[in-house]
Amino acid sequence: MNTMKQKLTIALMIIMIGVVVVFMAKDLFKPKAQETNPFVYDLGEFKKADSTQICYSEIKRFNPVIEALKAIAIDQNDDLYVAGKHKVIVYDSLLQLKKEISIDGESKNICVSENGDIYLGMNNHIELWDKQGNKLKVWNPFNSKSVITSIAVKNGWVFIADAGNKLVLKYNTKGELQQEIGRKDTLKGIKGFVIPSPYFDVAIGRQGEIWAVNSGLHQFEAYNEQGEQFSSWKRTSMHWYGFSGCCNPSHIAVLSDGSFVTSEKGLVRIKIHEPTGDFKCVVAAPNEFNENTRGIDLAVDSKDRIYAIIPEMNEVRIYDKK
Repeated sequence: MNTMKQKLTIALMIIMIGVVVVFMAKDLFKPKAQETNPFVYDLGEFKKADSTQICYSEIKRFNPVIEALKAIAIDQNDDLYVAGKHKVIVYDSLLQLKKEISIDGESKNICVSENGDIYLGMNNHIELWDKQGNKLKVWNPFNSKSVITSIAVKNGWVFIADAGNKLVLKYNTKGELQQEIGRKDTLKGIKGFVIPSPYFDVAIGRQGEIWAVNSGLHQFEAYNEQGEQFSSWKRTSMHWYGFSGCCNPSHIAVLSDGSFVTSEKGLVRIKIHEPTGDFKCVVAAPNEFNENTRGIDLAVDSKDRIYAIIPEMNEVRIYDKK
């Protein structure tokens, strides 16, 4: 009797093992549905902006006859300057060609002072030109690490963002270094600029303050002429109200009311933030650019029209208020 029970138990166990093996085989060899990676962020919701968020519209685009378009600026008369390899082109406020200036090398940033002097960032040094197109002076590099990414001029002072040294350098118009701004100092509680890649912008604010973008932290920092920081704001988010990824925003410009125009790489877009840092509206959404677009330099004219360069297309786009 016991032998019979043992045989029956063994038979049931064999059957159960067979059933398990069958189900395992089915699960192992059947085609699997594509799984969703929970760690991949869906950017679809940020590709297009809601119509209520958009406050500017594109009114014109054109391609300057220049190689390696990198930089843009607008002077006191709303003349437009674009710079690149071997050339600076100047257009009047109606975008009629006004002047071409031949330069040696490639200018990656440009600023025009109130008196019309042209400051060109030539990778590691500054060149000063007059409005007639004559080279006035070549400044010595700060050091061998210098990578100039932005220039701003105010009241006879020239402020240079040096991404290589992670500093804002203050010069007089003779090219003499006056001050290093933002150097890390743990004793004074100065954290310094976090600049992982060469995107480091400076601009003059509505009240004459100097704004520097601590792009690795998605932070805006305000300094007075003495180089003292007195204000800052930070927005880190992939949503419209913030900045994400490495080194954003990559470029800024300032509107007449003190609001900031910003451009980003990675999640490519142009936006406007209030002077407080709060998100205001969208100028151009990511679906208007190629995903690999980067280096969208910005400028603003006296009517608060926004000018942006699209480097890989050698293109200037102009936006006006809706």
